[in-house]
Amino acid sequence: MGPEAGADVAPGPDLGDAPNSRPGPGTSRVPGARAGGSAAGGGGIVLVVLAPNDPMTRGQLRRMAELAREEGHVVRWEEARGGTAAPFRTVGGLSRMLRRARRVVMGDPFSRYVQLLLTITRAPELVVVDDGTATMEFVGQLARGERLVRWHRKGGRPGPRDLIFAPVSSSARRRLTPSGRRRVEVFSAMPIEDAPKDVHLTENTFAWTRERFGPPSVTKGADMVGTSLVETGVVDEERYLEAVRQLARTHGVTRYFAHRRESTDKLHRLQTESGLEIVRPELPLELIARRGPIGGTVLSFPSTVVHTLPIALAGTGVRVTVCDIDPDWLTTHASPRAQGFLSGVTGTARDVHRLASVSGVG
Repeated sequence: MGPEAGADVAPGPDLGDAPNSRPGPGTSRVPGARAGGSAAGGGGIVLVVLAPNDPMTRGQLRRMAELAREEGHVVRWEEARGGTAAPFRTVGGLSRMLRRARRVVMGDPFSRYVQLLLTITRAPELVVVDDGTATMEFVGQLARGERLVRWHRKGGRPGPRDLIFAPVSSSARRRLTPSGRRRVEVFSAMPIEDAPKDVHLTENTFAWTRERFGPPSVTKGADMVGTSLVETGVVDEERYLEAVRQLARTHGVTRYFAHRRESTDKLHRLQTESGLEIVRPELPLELIARRGPIGGTVLSFPSTVVHTLPIALAGTGVRVTVCDIDPDWLTTHASPRAQGFLSGVTGTARDVHRLASVSGVG
């Protein structure tokens, strides 16, 4: 189903928790999927999924697509990374839709694919829908007029591909800057403090998630949420594994919910060396937790979930506990501002119990 003239369209990674065509107060987004959508003639949403190559992410997206269809929306699955010709087919197939759109909703403004698609549209309304920690960095960079760079890469020298893509990235940043002709909105559960004055902020309350799932059964044990900080080169693997082992022993953790980007080899070591049950969630963790069962304590390192889980699990009695990252755990390749950013993620989290970094690691 294609959009009618003047409809909304949202290309780009990260399908959300929002069953409505426009995010608004009391509307939630389904976190963690990668997609975009368009209102078709004022009815349901047409969600355009720019499928990634990672098999775990693809699996979560397939399940999220099923949920979207159950809500009455149409899902358009694009193999956007399936070979050399795939980007040309995807961009060509979406061009007409983007040119006619009056509102564009996107997930990941740092995605080169999203930035490329933004150069096509002249929509007077742009909406960023994302509950990731990157949203905090995106809004700050927009306010400071900086180039759009993911926080864990900031401080490094631009590579050849960055330089080639720089004109497109600059064009996307200009499009995402509010003006008299263009309204920009950010819909997120993340704390955003330094947004440009003309950027409209709408809080994600996870209302749809809490209404659709749960309340969950709560066990007496503890669960842990994994992170991909090792895979992104920020944290040393040995320090991370030892920290997980110590936390598991101290707090009686039995299950480890793996991040979709965690490597199989690292997870195998965790299972072998700590005895933890490794769970590869088929849905974003907020939905998994609402369906239950979930531990009475959920431990996490600095990540999105220290902001989203307390909202999704409000009223259930589950305590979310966050463990700080010790500066000694950082690799020599980590961005110079990694520690400050991670501390900010923890420090701005509401309704969480905060642990100092694990002592004796390393």
